[in-house]
Amino acid sequence: MDKPLISVITINYNGLTHTLDFLASFQKVSYPHVEIIVVDNASSEDPGAIAERYPNTILVRNPKNEGFAGGNNRGMEVATGEYFFLINNDTEVAEDILDVLLERAKASPKVGLICPKILYYDQPDTIQYAGFSAINPVTGRGKGKGYLEKDLGQYQIAEPTQLAHGAAMFIPKSVVLEIGMMAELYFLYYEEMDYCERIKDAGYTLWYEPGSHILHKESMSVGKNSLLKTYYMSRNRWLFLRRNVTWPLFFFTAAYYFAVALPKNILVHLTQGEWSHAKTYFNGFVAGLFMQNIQENLTLVHHENRN
Repeated sequence: MDKPLISVITINYNGLTHTLDFLASFQKVSYPHVEIIVVDNASSEDPGAIAERYPNTILVRNPKNEGFAGGNNRGMEVATGEYFFLINNDTEVAEDILDVLLERAKASPKVGLICPKILYYDQPDTIQYAGFSAINPVTGRGKGKGYLEKDLGQYQIAEPTQLAHGAAMFIPKSVVLEIGMMAELYFLYYEEMDYCERIKDAGYTLWYEPGSHILHKESMSVGKNSLLKTYYMSRNRWLFLRRNVTWPLFFFTAAYYFAVALPKNILVHLTQGEWSHAKTYFNGFVAGLFMQNIQENLTLVHHENRN
């Protein structure tokens, strides 16, 4: 049976303990033809232990923090596999993860991206991701399928989905060569949703594959209620809509945002006494409103490892 090389790409940013745990979990993966690439996004802590403990790992030392999209793009630039598996460092994987995802990818040339089932690390019987609805072009919201439900086998059928989860995305290199890499203007949040729209626009299908799973430790590196998250979620939700909604529908998108979304979210933060979050949410929205040159996408060009 054909065993093409799979490039596993993960980002480390001041999360050395989680990255080492991730690499340890990957040692049990049954698929035999793998290269693992860790992109260190200019961490303040020395990532040298990664190469010391796992010398076969390709360590890319990024000179600056380029966020989720930039970090993954730097990994794809040095990758030599036929398939890319972009996966968070705060995860642990099932041993058959690559076999299952590859089988789905090879089922049709129109498969553009596959996501496994994602369960919570601390509550492995609870679902984080089992597919996703399309983003509403007016509200900028979507709905996760199975989110926070107990995993009782109710989502064990593989099926097309509208959006991937950024924690684990399996993509044929041929798709990346055709559509380009992820948009780096996002830095953090919404970049995987934007990427999904571009993949679908190119005529490919996204798949949810429950034949295997990962365990996700959630927002370990950012924090569940951080100002960083508030800023980029606010800014990038608007950027996503600007990039992916066209006129005349965008008129209703803008009307909803100014009349409903912006005042509602600021009010929620204020009523909860989160003054700094209210200000940060507004600043993020303004940044997303006035950012220029937002349609550019980078082409995949192979580079030698910058270790």
